[in-house]
Amino acid sequence: MTVQIALFFLVLAAAVYLFVSERLRVDVVAILVMVTLPWLGLVEPADAFSGLASNAVVALIAIMILGHGVDRSGALNWIINFIVSMTSDHRDRLVLFVTTTVGAVSAFMQNVGAAALFLPAVLKISRRTGMPASRLLMPMGFAAILGGNLTMVGSTPLLMLNDLLRHGGVNDFRLFSVAPVGVVLVVAGALYFFFFGRSVLPGVKKKKHLQPPMSIQQMLIERWRIPTTIYRCRIPKESPLAGKTREDSEMWTEYRVYLLALADGEDVLYAPWRHTPFAAGQVLTLLGEEPDLERFVNDFELMFKKEERPFEQLEETDQVGFAELVIPVESPCVGKTIRDISIRKTYGVEPIMLFSGDRKQRGDFSDEPLERGNVIIVHGRWRQIRAMADGSHFMLITPIELAHEVKHPRPAAALLCFAGAVALAASGVPIALGLLTGALAMILFRIVPIEEAYRAVDWKTIFLLAGLIPLGAAMNHTGASGFLASVMAGILEGASPLAVFVSFGLLATLLGLFISNVAATIILVPLVIAIAAPLGVSPRALALLVALCSSNTFMLPTNQVNALIMSPGGYRNADYLRAGTAVTVFFLVTAVAFVYFFRW
Repeated sequence: MTVQIALFFLVLAAAVYLFVSERLRVDVVAILVMVTLPWLGLVEPADAFSGLASNAVVALIAIMILGHGVDRSGALNWIINFIVSMTSDHRDRLVLFVTTTVGAVSAFMQNVGAAALFLPAVLKISRRTGMPASRLLMPMGFAAILGGNLTMVGSTPLLMLNDLLRHGGVNDFRLFSVAPVGVVLVVAGALYFFFFGRSVLPGVKKKKHLQPPMSIQQMLIERWRIPTTIYRCRIPKESPLAGKTREDSEMWTEYRVYLLALADGEDVLYAPWRHTPFAAGQVLTLLGEEPDLERFVNDFELMFKKEERPFEQLEETDQVGFAELVIPVESPCVGKTIRDISIRKTYGVEPIMLFSGDRKQRGDFSDEPLERGNVIIVHGRWRQIRAMADGSHFMLITPIELAHEVKHPRPAAALLCFAGAVALAASGVPIALGLLTGALAMILFRIVPIEEAYRAVDWKTIFLLAGLIPLGAAMNHTGASGFLASVMAGILEGASPLAVFVSFGLLATLLGLFISNVAATIILVPLVIAIAAPLGVSPRALALLVALCSSNTFMLPTNQVNALIMSPGGYRNADYLRAGTAVTVFFLVTAVAFVYFFRW
């Protein structure tokens, strides 16, 4: 082993440790790798930064813009209405329609993007039909992962594969080369949940008839058991509350009372900041359980009037109300607290409840670190909630219809641009060029303003991909791939081609579960290209198997898609293990069988 090979393994081990331990964000780890490799002389600086201009990165940027354009245009509403109309009298059909639809859409955008796009839609379908969300979200998430194997742009590992093959001197794949595998996986996944969903999914109550429809606010109140008693309180001059702030009054910690709004004359301030001072004459709108409210108004000698009407019938509910927000997987808010992001001061909303996995936290959770997939229930003005949900920090999963809202009714144009991009990529034009042409068309036709196009790109994912691509180049440049190939060839010497395929399929599956599937692909593809010839198998086929199986991540919520749906679906780790084990085994068997017999 040379010094360069030893240095490469040192960098690789450090990167894997940082990925698994999550001491640093994954994109920071990738950038660290990108910068460290040229400083150690393992690659040239131009090779280290080549990932930023790779076809995979350009195609991924284009896909993100195309997906945002389809979402922004309202085309998704067509799909929702179609699914509901086709399944209105047959709830069990919902699973089939949702999984096949999401799987088909996931073929042309990143898995987590498809899941994020359909998450609010699936919850909306759940509310309309009475089907429990837990019966729909996991099938939807698994379908998004499975559908990524329908095309070479549906998942990040497959998107990267062609670049890695070209660097290894191996012929690349066409857009739909992998479609036979993907079709079998998506159909099998849909049928699995259709027939066995009641057995493997949690929290399913057997009901023969659909539940009567409820308003969104009623649904939220019942689902989360949100208190609905409202007191309108005036602060008299002699009140001990005058001169204090909401934090001084221990409104959350001592009384479990929420301050929804503060009126001072004609001015109304929703969700006042914790350091906003109270003054005589102000009118407070308080929410809570009646005993807590009575204790608060008595202790602070407030004049009050109880609101007798149900919450959803109040006049202001056409402007304000409760909403659910999810912390996206790549949100900058992950690891921060409500206090860190100053949610009231920054966004003007009152946090009511935090749902983390199967934990529900009410009252004061200002210092609880936020995790990916957490659900926050907030109260505030609809416009502020909509502005808050930019998709990168928070994702809105409560349907909100604003009066006089500016609409973008151009779904046909958006779908035409999307279909044109796919047609170009399928016709033999380089995939990145075809997709970027479609994204540019959306900008030129004003379906997506250029500012929104930049915001639609998840730069964390882009730098993760661009930063790790040089790792594959370093494996070849240092000779590490050849060294590992000789070791693996010795271990697998005499093994049948089928045993080789099964071994690397299992290895890719395990790495994909515990580290990034991007990292697993970049580490293993150069290795299998080097080891294929001595073992008498096709390097192209073995590399494809690795890229497929690195996304075989159903048994744990480590995949971005599984993390996203965990809290909204009320799932636990055991739920993924119970439902995902059969999918994982079938995925591995199907991928190995297709790649082995087709040999590509």
